[in-house]
Amino acid sequence: MLTVAEYTMDILFFTHYYPPEGNAPASRVSALARAWAAAGHGVTVVTCVPNVPNGVVYEGYRNRLLQTERMDGVEVVRVWTYMAPNKGTVRRIANYLSFLLTASLFGLFRKADIVAATSPQFFSGWAGAIVAKLRRKPFVLEIRDLWPESIVAVGANLSTRTIRFLEWLERKLYAAADHIVTVGEGYRGKLLDKGVSADKLSIVMNGVDKTLFRERDRPSDLAEQWQVGNRYVCGYIGTIGMACGLRTVLEAAGTLKEKNIGDIVFLLIGDGAERAALEREARERGLDNVIFAGRQPKESIPDFLALCDGCLVHLKKSDLFKTVMPSKIFEAAAMKRPIIMGVEGCARELVLKAGAGLTMEPENANELVECVLRLKENPREAQRLGESGYAYFTEHFDRDRQAETYLAILRRVRDR
Repeated sequence: MLTVAEYTMDILFFTHYYPPEGNAPASRVSALARAWAAAGHGVTVVTCVPNVPNGVVYEGYRNRLLQTERMDGVEVVRVWTYMAPNKGTVRRIANYLSFLLTASLFGLFRKADIVAATSPQFFSGWAGAIVAKLRRKPFVLEIRDLWPESIVAVGANLSTRTIRFLEWLERKLYAAADHIVTVGEGYRGKLLDKGVSADKLSIVMNGVDKTLFRERDRPSDLAEQWQVGNRYVCGYIGTIGMACGLRTVLEAAGTLKEKNIGDIVFLLIGDGAERAALEREARERGLDNVIFAGRQPKESIPDFLALCDGCLVHLKKSDLFKTVMPSKIFEAAAMKRPIIMGVEGCARELVLKAGAGLTMEPENANELVECVLRLKENPREAQRLGESGYAYFTEHFDRDRQAETYLAILRRVRDR
């Protein structure tokens, strides 16, 4: 029988995003790290000072060279980075490269039996690869986003030479990893196409955090605060960025105004590169049926989901986005909210398999209107979709079980 010491290990994890940031990468990594620490493993996360999406340091933090804190049993090491908002190209790359340098430097001095790193942005992955190489430790790379394809897909203005260089770095990073974890079958297929061997790949999907996301009553205080009254609320919760294609929401809202349908409102919760422009356009067009609630604390997101009658998951129409698996799906399903699925590919197939929602063509405002009206006018169908999604996702994608699966992969790679 193995001793506890033989079972436990020190895990060093590099991520650009971590709580109190509330985006999908931060939520996933923190849930995994918390579960591993609770199981008795030493977990150290190297990350930035919280600043997403505006490049402004959150209250209570300073952008120092190095600072540490303990969160839920996890040692969180925050390193200095060049601050930049989540938009544009040059300043964001400077932000990513500065993290590569400082994270690599301070990661050299932390306990580690195994090193892991996650995208998005693969310079975070490179920080893990460099530290693992210098310290002769096994390295597990997590792919949540494909670079440089994803930045090209949202229209980033990069030269052909720059793209080719990033593609070269991408191939080198995959080669440097002892194992690669992806969050869905779509990413796995893309990596196989890029020449990564199948035995080097594992899938660990996003999961449902049942301690935070669970069914609750509609919060009357939020309904009053955002003046939605008894109107039907179609909610979008997440980054309002270039990839999200949320101008479609404005077009749908405009169509509803033209039809004199005033009892439906779109509630956009979050921030990002496109928020200011979209908010300005909505104001100029008199779209009072679109509400921008801004970035909200992670702990308040379940209440906002409870305020929503249906949840929109949407990305621009792009072949690349057929590979993604948005975490919004899991959170909406855990709250028994029907999903309006504006993403094609693997995520769409999963929602249909779960019977968790309706689908629409990405960037098709008319189909968005049709989905919202159908859910509003058929409350029994909406309830059935919410309950079906809840049953499927809580059974198959419990976050604690996902953490155990991931941990088994780390242990296997470590013990080779």
